[in-house]
Amino acid sequence: MKKVAWIGTGVMGASMAGHLLKAGYPVSVYNRSPQKAQAMASLGATVCSTIWEAVAGADFVFTIVGYPADVEQVYLGKDGILEHIETGAVIVDMTTSSPALAVRIAEEAKKKGVSSVDAPVSGGDAGAKAGTLSIMAGGEEDAFLKVKPLFERMGKTIVYMGGPGYGQHTKAANQIAVAGATAAMTEAIVYAKKVGLDPQQMLNAISAGAAGSWQLNNMAPRVLRGDLAPGFYIKHFIKDMRIIRDEASSRNTSLSMLNAVLSLYEQMADKGMEDLGTQALLKLYE
Repeated sequence: MKKVAWIGTGVMGASMAGHLLKAGYPVSVYNRSPQKAQAMASLGATVCSTIWEAVAGADFVFTIVGYPADVEQVYLGKDGILEHIETGAVIVDMTTSSPALAVRIAEEAKKKGVSSVDAPVSGGDAGAKAGTLSIMAGGEEDAFLKVKPLFERMGKTIVYMGGPGYGQHTKAANQIAVAGATAAMTEAIVYAKKVGLDPQQMLNAISAGAAGSWQLNNMAPRVLRGDLAPGFYIKHFIKDMRIIRDEASSRNTSLSMLNAVLSLYEQMADKGMEDLGTQALLKLYE
């Protein structure tokens, strides 16, 4: 089996790496907060205290961290991945990050004889746990084909989108659609409560029709249960929407709906709610 290094064992990363371990891949893990990586040891992972220790001898290096600045540091910073990775390896960043940064990492990787794939995901913590994520990949096609069998352990919908950065651009389109669907779901529940409808009955009535969506089927029930735990953090959604806003602006495009939803979540962050899940938008209306 090919050796895997996994950097970032948070809400998503731990489950995704776990699927590779269950498939029999030898996996070395590193996390900036060491205690978050320790749970992986019970699944058979080798827990490492440094990046260079994790990537030594690795055929594939996966990362899923928080912000573009974290991605840049992990790959391009002092003692980062590209300082220590071996020629011929494939690096796979699954963080939702900047398309421009994905291009830069691919260029730096190529200088070192390393292939690069940017492969952000959609499906949240539930999809990560179930191994049903949607994976949208950019980068060198040969590298994508090499890593595809590993992707198949983590996701069900795996699509190669084009060259470096195109995985990130596709995730941007995904997040635009998610922003609208999340806001729409929230306002449907708010309206139902205000006019005296039973919110669950309302969802039952509309979910199978034209209004049906993943958000209604998966996140609305969490909202009604009062489950605001982060399958996807508000602070990370804000990060994603700001990246998209800037990418659109650089192309003389304004995304009015995205900007409106971003403003709502920024208000939540200002109120100290950035560590809740995105489904917690209802709290802003309350």
